[in-house]
Amino acid sequence: MWYNSRTGRGCCARLGVNVLENSIMQKTDALKGRSVRRVLLTAFVLLSLFGAAVLAPALRDMSGSAVYAAQKIPAKTEQQSGVSGSVFSNDKASIDASNMAEGYVLLKYTGGKSVPIKVQITKKGGENYTYNLKNDGTVEAFPFSVGDGEYTINIFENISGSKYALAFGKTVDVKLRHPFLPFMYPNQYVKFNASSAATRQAATLASGRATDLEKLDAIYQYVVANFTYDKELAKNAPAGYVPNVDAVLQSKKGICFDYAAVMSAMLRSQNIPCKLVIGYAGTAYHAWVNVFVENVGWIDKAIYFDGEKFSLMDPTFASSSKSSPEIYKFIGDGSNYKVKYTD
Repeated sequence: MWYNSRTGRGCCARLGVNVLENSIMQKTDALKGRSVRRVLLTAFVLLSLFGAAVLAPALRDMSGSAVYAAQKIPAKTEQQSGVSGSVFSNDKASIDASNMAEGYVLLKYTGGKSVPIKVQITKKGGENYTYNLKNDGTVEAFPFSVGDGEYTINIFENISGSKYALAFGKTVDVKLRHPFLPFMYPNQYVKFNASSAATRQAATLASGRATDLEKLDAIYQYVVANFTYDKELAKNAPAGYVPNVDAVLQSKKGICFDYAAVMSAMLRSQNIPCKLVIGYAGTAYHAWVNVFVENVGWIDKAIYFDGEKFSLMDPTFASSSKSSPEIYKFIGDGSNYKVKYTD
């Protein structure tokens, strides 16, 4: 069995992410987006006037698939490893499903070859997510982003050119403890821990903020005010580029993927569920953030509320333009965004 990799185009093109797209669903979602945002804005105003207890159960997440606004954010648990019956391996790779109910899996390549390694995580009847995996035996976490169901996890070794041979694979039945969990923990793209600079900075920004919406605002404003877009990296991002969240935070510059990863790490460290989304903004390959706020629901395409209006909180565009009205007009139009991948 072999896998043929392909490279995309644009500022975040070489990320090693290939997802099967459904163009009909994308067009439908784009049409839904405008009306859903109008409903969300109206709902938020009504919540302010009449109280969350009355209206929150009626709010739906931005996909329209389920009621989420009234749900409580679950507590996270310590990462487990090596749980009996949850580890599967051969002489080339290991799949540790000890944290499956928490929404992620731990993978490791042990084949000893200095070749590119790919991971494919596929939900039965759903999307196929492709990642790069380090070849030095490092354990990396990957999310079950599409909810409950049967997932096939395959790890591939490069054999020549763009061809990959299956090193090891396993099918698992995922039952999440809570649907938000895949978007609360660290993973390969949103890497942080209790001692990370991103965690410490988020704690500083969140200090004295009473609500998640206030914390969200503080983190967003910090990124927009302090980060600059790295045009050189955008032109020369290496194949398989993955953000180093703390390094980006220190340099205060990066590409779209970096911006979204830093903001996601900060939010998740504050136990605020968020989705790092990769797709297209207009014709450019891009990344942005969706956020869940209790009593409001999923704020799609990271809509930002400044006390008077909602704006889409795409951190790269807002920072690069210094929040100009022209760029907010573009960011605020959901039809400019096409989702390809959600982490």
